Amino acid sequence: MIHCEGLVKIYKSNDLEVVALQGLNLTVKEGEMMAIIGNSGSGKSTFLNILGGLDRPSAGTIQVGEWNLLKITDDQLVKYKRDTVGFIWQNNARNLLPYLTALENVEMPMMLSGRLDRAYAKQLLEWVGLGHRLNNKLQQLSGGEQQRVAIAISLANKPKLLLADEPTGSVDTQTSDLIMDIFRKMNKELGVTVVIVTHDLSIAGKVDRVVAIRDGLTSTEFIKRNPGLDEAGKGLQEIHEAYVVVDRVGRLQVPKDYLDALSINDKASMELDGDKIIIRTPKQLEE
Repeated sequence: MIHCEGLVKIYKSNDLEVVALQGLNLTVKEGEMMAIIGNSGSGKSTFLNILGGLDRPSAGTIQVGEWNLLKITDDQLVKYKRDTVGFIWQNNARNLLPYLTALENVEMPMMLSGRLDRAYAKQLLEWVGLGHRLNNKLQQLSGGEQQRVAIAISLANKPKLLLADEPTGSVDTQTSDLIMDIFRKMNKELGVTVVIVTHDLSIAGKVDRVVAIRDGLTSTEFIKRNPGLDEAGKGLQEIHEAYVVVDRVGRLQVPKDYLDALSINDKASMELDGDKIIIRTPKQLEE
């Protein structure tokens, strides 16, 4: 569904240049549900905006389905945003029109694309647990209910890719769990690929794969594994196995915690020991 290689995004303002992405490599399979995590300024939101067609990449390769987002025209970009991708923001005001009912909000993107389907709009609201709130205005809905309306809106035109920017950032834990369950249901039943950007590490256990971005590059991946029954022998014990990402020219990002633990700054000693690569603090050179 998504393939990007050497993705670069540079923001220019007067004499200032900011490199938000400096060669990002990432592949997301069709039907996958994954999360992207990273500190503020790591480039994760920039990447999501590029995927959503809200920003243009500066260089590199980025393909979403049939669309080459580096070479896409403005007219094609409208079609891409309307038909291929659904977007959910943390700020509900960017998703919702306050003077419309929940049902009318879901119908709006259908009307703009000329494909109004009231039955499907109602079905979406039922799927997110709001079948009893069809005719309520937004001020009659809680923050969590508004976020669920936003999820229904994002699926109105049956996108292949669903992007969510901190979708649980402004709701309580119970509502957060409910929203993640909805994402999983849509992922399994509709086959939609789900990419979530978040700083909430607890979400990691609710997706198949987590990719950490650091300084505009992919640094570490965590992939869910089912190693066997739990200690009580009652169910599968799920864990995430950590991987360091290696790009096509052999570069890798060692997690910063590991480097700090060894007091490694700009250089490291490396050697091949059988089937292992050993990274050490460099020995002091003799004077």
